[in-house]
Amino acid sequence: MIHGYRTHTLWIAFLLHRISGVALALFLPAHFWVLSYALNAPQKLDGFLHWAETPLVKIAEFGLVFLLSVHMLGGLRLMALEFLPWTSGQKTAAASAVAASTFLAGIFLLRAI
Repeated sequence: MIHGYRTHTLWIAFLLHRISGVALALFLPAHFWVLSYALNAPQKLDGFLHWAETPLVKIAEFGLVFLLSVHMLGGLRLMALEFLPWTSGQKTAAASAVAASTFLAGIFLLRAI
């Protein structure tokens, strides 16, 4: 049974912020591992960069940019909740954060393709 509050826009924003944080925390070790190739194994880095040109990776990069922007904008929204007075436009702010994140990630995807 899903409680009514779990369909509320701000609860979904809360959940998206937490999921994006966990996903980014899982991504960072892999990112640093690949960056270590630049110092220790340049030929492996070249192979990885060749693989990174595939369309599937470009779509995954769209997801990464989306996660980064959702997490950043969600964090800014939370800081606004902490330091600014509560307004009735919080749902609009949450929806705007998702829309802006999708827009930013879409621009990145279009430039990457």
